[in-house]
Amino acid sequence: MSLKKIIIADDHVIFREGLKQVISSAENMVVTDEASTGQELLQKVQENDYDLVILDISMPGRNGLDTLVELKKVRPKLPVLILSMHPEEQYALRAYKSGASGYMTKGSPVSELLDALRKLALGKKYVSADLAEAMICGLGEPTQIEIQHTLSNREYQVLCMIASGKTVGSIADELALSAKTISTYRSHILRKLNMKNNSEMTRFAIENCLV
Repeated sequence: MSLKKIIIADDHVIFREGLKQVISSAENMVVTDEASTGQELLQKVQENDYDLVILDISMPGRNGLDTLVELKKVRPKLPVLILSMHPEEQYALRAYKSGASGYMTKGSPVSELLDALRKLALGKKYVSADLAEAMICGLGEPTQIEIQHTLSNREYQVLCMIASGKTVGSIADELALSAKTISTYRSHILRKLNMKNNSEMTRFAIENCLV
């Protein structure tokens, strides 16, 4: 059981440096490469072999979930651990459906992170106890939350950002996209969810614990 070639994809240099130090403290785990954008990660994955990818969701341009989908087309067996600031109830299920082998928040204990990496090294999936319980409790109880799966990963991300109070302009800046593109995503969300305005989107997101 070893992870001799780990690549970290995150746009924050300080976070990558801290994560490398944490992983270097574990036996048989080595971070050998880094990427600051989804596009850079995809290029490196096509050119090099890795044992595991640690991937953030919120990055400029192509987000982590869209990157994950493309990565799995190129390297379907390469395990990917999503390590994000977003809580599990927001993105975990969507990440697993996109091909992730595990999902953790950046506030997780170091010991839990290392345990998750060891599990992925054995070819297994990592699911936190809280998420596993939530998934079991939700079986057979269809709710409005199912509607969100009609949205693309980018539409879902924009929905969460609008519901958190961000403007079209600030979302555009954060995602490195044009305001017109964000407005188009907003229109698609409203149509797909049969809603009329931001207030309805926000209420939906709050009721389903998306923000």
